[in-house]
Amino acid sequence: MTGAAPLPSAGFDLAVVGAGIVGLAHALAASRLGKRIVVIDRDAQANGASIRNFGFITVTGQQAGACWRRAMRSRDIWLEVAPQARIEVVQSGLAVVARRRAAARVLEAFMATDMGRDCTFLDEAAARARFPMFAGAISGVLWSPHDRRVESRTAIPALAAWLADARDVTFVRGVEVFDVNPPHIETSAGQIEAETAIVCPGDDFTGLFAGRIASYGLSRCKLQMLRADDGPNLNLPCAVMTDLSLCRYLGYAELPESAGLKREFASEQPAHLAHGVHLIVVQSADGSLVIGDSHHYAATPDPFGSSAVDDLILDEYVAVFGRRPRITERWTGTYASAADRLMLIDAPGADTRLVMITSGTGASTAFAIAEEVVEEFYGLRVG
Repeated sequence: MTGAAPLPSAGFDLAVVGAGIVGLAHALAASRLGKRIVVIDRDAQANGASIRNFGFITVTGQQAGACWRRAMRSRDIWLEVAPQARIEVVQSGLAVVARRRAAARVLEAFMATDMGRDCTFLDEAAARARFPMFAGAISGVLWSPHDRRVESRTAIPALAAWLADARDVTFVRGVEVFDVNPPHIETSAGQIEAETAIVCPGDDFTGLFAGRIASYGLSRCKLQMLRADDGPNLNLPCAVMTDLSLCRYLGYAELPESAGLKREFASEQPAHLAHGVHLIVVQSADGSLVIGDSHHYAATPDPFGSSAVDDLILDEYVAVFGRRPRITERWTGTYASAADRLMLIDAPGADTRLVMITSGTGASTAFAIAEEVVEEFYGLRVG
């Protein structure tokens, strides 16, 4: 539906506010309990963090414990839902390239953790045999079979369309929600009736439940992303990360062995650290590459991309692949960020939940978080 269409007259069991991956995940989980669901979003189409990142369902490297387990569960749900929603899983697996010996030591330590099971650490000779596209100096490669990648620009709309067609979820788009007080949901187009509500505002801190959100001390993270055409020169069998990712992904960064690597970065690549740059490279079905990214934090980040920051990202790309690709697109995105948590669940009332992912782990963990929220909310197991 669009904002110009009449609002649905029937009452609902659940109103989900926000149609990004977090909102869609909650709609899916609740639909599995047979709930009548309406999803309300102020935009006519997906436009935020859910489509501005890699579409990378990252398991390997997520923080040990709850986040890693949620990533594994979310990955499984993606694999279940993707064929039903006609979402292509474009890539499977992850190769983390250790360019330094200190990075190899971190990856070897990771292999000794529970998270390293089913992964393989390849020494330089084995890594070059398996991944001949890596042209730079390397000390080894961690191969993980766990990770998946979808094309986020098309996957999120396809997921919403499938929820509408196959799960009977009602969508109301182009409509702002002013107040959530079940059973009354006040919107710019009138009132919607729903017995319960789950609010998934992304990085909107000043709308619904602004006072409660403010208590968490959130900021926004701005990232810079690139799409490149490397023509027939590169055929990636999986997603790729490098040393710099080992200082950002907590599954590696919290290992004691990462301390030495961080000192090397501070000496050798201080600008990359200052701009939160690390390298992820994924490949789309058309052969183009999505390359990123950087991280800048502010209450209201500016909307401008820096060519100097893009160059830092591409410097790391060249160090691994030996050449600079032709850039065809550039964009920025923002997501909610917190210094002390990766996500939050707040209960403004017995009939309302506020759910925010305060890190870049939306595609990776939202499905599992939604299952937990819906199961607690209704006291029923999602099956």
